[in-house]
Amino acid sequence: MRRIRLFTDQPIEADHTVELQGPPAHHLLKVLRRREGDWVTLFNGNGCEHQGKITSVAGRDRCTVELTRSNQPATESPLTITLIQAVGRGDRMDWALQKSVELGVTTIQPVFSERTEVRLSGSRADKRLAHWKSVMISACEQCGRVRVPGLKPLRTLPELAPADGLGLYLDPGAERGLDDLEDVADQPVALAVGPEGGFSEKDIGVLEVLGFRGLRMGPRVLRTETAGPALLSALQARWGDLG
Repeated sequence: MRRIRLFTDQPIEADHTVELQGPPAHHLLKVLRRREGDWVTLFNGNGCEHQGKITSVAGRDRCTVELTRSNQPATESPLTITLIQAVGRGDRMDWALQKSVELGVTTIQPVFSERTEVRLSGSRADKRLAHWKSVMISACEQCGRVRVPGLKPLRTLPELAPADGLGLYLDPGAERGLDDLEDVADQPVALAVGPEGGFSEKDIGVLEVLGFRGLRMGPRVLRTETAGPALLSALQARWGDLG
C-alpha cells in the first residue's frame, strides 16, 4: 500500500493525537478508503512530517490519528525561486503551478499582463486563488515536500516590486541563454513567464524597469504552462538538487 501524505493547517507534533475533520478527513476516509489501523503521514508546512495510525473514525469526515514518529526529509530545494506566472486559461495555470511545486519553487506570484485573456477580481479572484492553493497543496502531498510554497495575491506587472536578486523574463528572442547565466545558488531568483502569445513590448519595458533581464530557453517557443517548469528544471539540475 502506497504511503498516504496529507496536509493539515492545524498544529501537529510527535507523540500527540490529532483529530482530522472536514476535507482532509473526508479525503482520507472516503476517497482513499483508509480505515482504523492504517498508517498516514501528516504535515503542516513547518518542515517536518509526522507518521501515525488512524485510531478511530467518526462519520464521513472525522477521525483521530495517533502520531508516533517524526522526521525532516530533505525535500526542499536549496534555491530560492519565485515564479511570476501570467494567468493562463483553463487548466494551463493549474498545470504550471503543480509542476513548479514539484520542481521546488519557493513562491508563486500570479500576474496579469497586457495579453492575459483571463481577468479576475473580487470574489472570483479569491475563489481562483483558493483553488490554486489547493492545487499546490496537493502537489506537495504527492511529491513529498514539507513546506507549501507561498502564493501571493494577484497583481499587474507594474504593481510588482523590483527584482530582488536575479530577475529574468522568458523571451524567445533574447540574446542571453542558459549558458550565459551566472551562479544562482547564492541569490534569490525571480522568473517571469508570459501568457499565451508572450509578453508584449509594453510588458517587457515594465519588467526591465523593475530590473529583469530577457532569457531564451533554446530554439523552440515553449507554451506558457511549460516554460516555467522547464526553466526550473534547468536551474535545479545545474545549481539545485536535481541530478
